[in-house]
Amino acid sequence: MQMLIVGIGALGGTIAARALRAGLPVRLAARNTESAEVLRRSGLRVSGIGGEVRADVIDIAAVEDYGKGDQFDLILLATKAQDTLEVAPRVLRLLAPGGVMLPIQNGGVARVLAHGLGEDRILGGFSNLGATMVEPGVYEQKNAGHLVIGELAGGVSERIDRVARTLGRAIEVKASSNITGAIWSKLLINCSATTLGALCSQTMRQYMETEAGRKVFRRTYEEALSVAFATGTRPERLAVDPIPPGWASNVAIEQRYELWVEEIIAFYGDVKPSMLQDFERGRKTEVDFINGYVVTLGHASGVPVHMNATITDLVHQIELGVLQPTRDRMNDLAAQTAD
Repeated sequence: MQMLIVGIGALGGTIAARALRAGLPVRLAARNTESAEVLRRSGLRVSGIGGEVRADVIDIAAVEDYGKGDQFDLILLATKAQDTLEVAPRVLRLLAPGGVMLPIQNGGVARVLAHGLGEDRILGGFSNLGATMVEPGVYEQKNAGHLVIGELAGGVSERIDRVARTLGRAIEVKASSNITGAIWSKLLINCSATTLGALCSQTMRQYMETEAGRKVFRRTYEEALSVAFATGTRPERLAVDPIPPGWASNVAIEQRYELWVEEIIAFYGDVKPSMLQDFERGRKTEVDFINGYVVTLGHASGVPVHMNATITDLVHQIELGVLQPTRDRMNDLAAQTAD
């Protein structure tokens, strides 16, 4: 299986180094010629969880330097969400007959690509692999995470098995027969733990120590879960059951709910939100594919999404420099939970 990895940041670089070490036929695509040349000289190096690996000789070029003679059975899209929507149509011509693209971003990216490019060419997927880029070509793996992949239409398929077997030689890959539900389960956490932490410049454990934080988390999560159900999605269990206790009967079972919250905090509570890191680096966030995606679908399906809409707007104002992340943000948001 000839493979192209597009985007050699923290996630793409980590996967690429481990794939090359495993002997997979992998080529790499960088943002531009300058970036490709820097990485060609440096090679790739990964440390941390999973052990250290080096790939001193890599086959890399800028995206635009790949031509009609380059054909790939699998194109792994590891760029930021907004960049993926821009680059995917450009690399479509590089797919071999029967080839597929695998976007591994959070939120609605795969569904948007499938709508525009055809579901037969797009697989669903996301990453639970934590990694940081120390500098171009140098990465640190932060956890023993994995990729989750599946058919957007649901069920199992031979091509999913083939991709899982191939990538599984480099990193852990899990196939899901309900990838849309699995993506939504990750999205529920992204909407609440990640975005809220970024807005108040805290980890989930920190902001959940306050009454305001708990109120905003609950409202944000329940809005997103309501949208998932309204779109016919059945969220899939990942680290924690995505459905809070008492949800089906609409009766709050507070003690069990609090235990459920503590389970989420145990898994995600001490992670510095990636969106906060985007703020700190002056980069555009992926909020439009997370809380913003919930808002779009909520409006289309008639589900109230006031909190997620407010959160999305606040993130955009921080991106523009109009606002800054602040710990007081939770108090302002909590005041709206009775709206």
